[in-house]
Amino acid sequence: MTRNHLPETYLKRQELEVQFQVSRATIYRWTKAGCFPAAIHLGDNMVRWKQSDINNWIAEREAV
Repeated sequence: MTRNHLPETYLKRQELEVQFQVSRATIYRWTKAGCFPAAIHLGDNMVRWKQSDINNWIAEREAV
């Protein structure tokens, strides 16, 4: 059986700030505390978050 997988989407920190209406510091504080999905470092100055990880994180919070 073959599954069709959509390519993963990656979000910038700035996009997360807008989506959740929080500051840069809050995103990094949540990440450091382990209560937010970990960032993926794609380069020296390139950090992204997987959309699927963010969607799962939101779904977990909505289920509570």
